Amino acid sequence: MRNSVKAVCGVLAFCSVFSLASCKGNSDGAIKLTVWVSEADKAFATSVAEEFKAKNPDKQYNIVIDIQGENDVATRVLNDVENAADVYSCLNDQLSKLINGDALTRIAGDRLTRVKQANSEDSMESVTLTVKGEEGVYGMPYTDNTFFLYYDKSVLTETDVKSFDGILSKCSATKQFAYPMTDGWYSTAFFFGKDLGFNVTYDDNLGETEITCDFDNAVGKEVTASMWQYVKDPRFKGDANDSKITAGFNDGSIVAAASGIWNKTTIQKYLGDNFAAAKLPTYTFKKGTANEEQVQLNSFAGYKLMGVNNYSKHKTDALDFAEFYTNKENQVKHFEARGFVPTDKDARADAKVQSDICAKAITAQLAHTTTQKGVPSTLWIPMEGLGTAMITGKQSGNFDLTAQLKACVDAIKKTTK
Repeated sequence: MRNSVKAVCGVLAFCSVFSLASCKGNSDGAIKLTVWVSEADKAFATSVAEEFKAKNPDKQYNIVIDIQGENDVATRVLNDVENAADVYSCLNDQLSKLINGDALTRIAGDRLTRVKQANSEDSMESVTLTVKGEEGVYGMPYTDNTFFLYYDKSVLTETDVKSFDGILSKCSATKQFAYPMTDGWYSTAFFFGKDLGFNVTYDDNLGETEITCDFDNAVGKEVTASMWQYVKDPRFKGDANDSKITAGFNDGSIVAAASGIWNKTTIQKYLGDNFAAAKLPTYTFKKGTANEEQVQLNSFAGYKLMGVNNYSKHKTDALDFAEFYTNKENQVKHFEARGFVPTDKDARADAKVQSDICAKAITAQLAHTTTQKGVPSTLWIPMEGLGTAMITGKQSGNFDLTAQLKACVDAIKKTTK
């Protein structure tokens, strides 16, 4: 279907020059590229597109920037891969799913050499996968993707923010500590802190064949009990999300929150001179017992990247745009616009990046992370359900920890045997 117009044009040898131009489906002869980015990145991507066109005056481009949330981009791409965007921003833990759906172009040749030389080893490892026994690179990284702590330094000190209990000691029911317990990207940090996790087995095409998870063992039950104790605390806001967190910093009802770099500009605007950031705090495990201990929250660490659709009509141009979008200069501009810490080694060494409050917090948190690679596709909904059950339990006063945790883990696990 995608080539049918070209086929018709090929047989109409008697067409006039005007008619032939019309047959291309774009009367001005421009190369059309559709690019999907998050809503917050649309303005930045639009400026990059204009620069790309200016840098390539020998070609005529029609670059359409559309909004697509990065968390759901793989689902949307695979719904209709042949008509999806030519270039799209996504998270590296979606690569297996996209490759399995034949939706990603492999980076190769001189382009691969340039991308490898420019970016950090960890970021390149995050976009490198083995498919049918052959290792390949399937995207161009441009920023780390983890979370850390924002806080109001007029309320909390650097010592306070080292632990959950230290933060909560300065909080109240009207000045809370926000942590998104209904989002598995955040809540898994409690389990990872005690070395719990999951394992995924793939077939040759990166399709999931088996998933195991130990969140419901004896240690996992104690971890969940620790989480539940915090959710019950009126000083703690577990039903947090981006909009509630930013609104809370604006009106003063939130004085500390776990979130990512995408909220930097907004939170910094609201807190002004009281804006501060740090690595994630420790939480109290087995509180009130002889075995009580402080456990460091261990966050997911992934990367954002630009991928190119295998079905793009203009694959080389799409690859050129993705490489331009993620080059050193644009990574620095992206940092200035959104606070995104670059993966490009030279860009990351920029004095503005090195002195940035959030960049320092991210660097400190990266020492306490679990690589966001080989993540079960089944993880997110069950973890959301576990957190939601806690929030509901806070309201009703009842949370069946054993049953809810078992249901969560049973939903994560998968076997084809």
